[in-house]
Amino acid sequence: MGFMFFRRERPVTRNFEEKLNALRTAGFTVAAARPGISRVSRGCYALDLKESAGAVLVEDRAGVLMGDEIGVLVDGGYQKFFLAPSGKKAPALADDLKGLHDFEEDVKESLGMKSLYNESLGTVSTLYQYDRVKDRDRGVPKRIWE
Repeated sequence: MGFMFFRRERPVTRNFEEKLNALRTAGFTVAAARPGISRVSRGCYALDLKESAGAVLVEDRAGVLMGDEIGVLVDGGYQKFFLAPSGKKAPALADDLKGLHDFEEDVKESLGMKSLYNESLGTVSTLYQYDRVKDRDRGVPKRIWE
């Protein structure tokens, strides 16, 4: 009987186009959004990706398509909602949050990216804006000793 040993498989490095093709194979729609940026979408959820030295970088967190913009998830303290760059808002319903979470996990799996523990628990907001914080948007408040 010969020696038995285990070899680790060498990681396969795929270029940007191969990763985009893997997304297409997984059922995502991939289209050019802007020069150098590809928009990955499925249903009403989307994500912008760009290439940097052969690696895939996520331009911003995934969100809901609002026209031709992607509305990112914002935690307002009292409610979660989607906010587009133009300022359009839409409430985030439970089905939206579940769908967005599934979309993000499926994209990461197709790209071979790591899925972090805190992100696998549920959706993660892009912004946190709690409206009951005094002087929140006015910079550093005046201190008592000043």
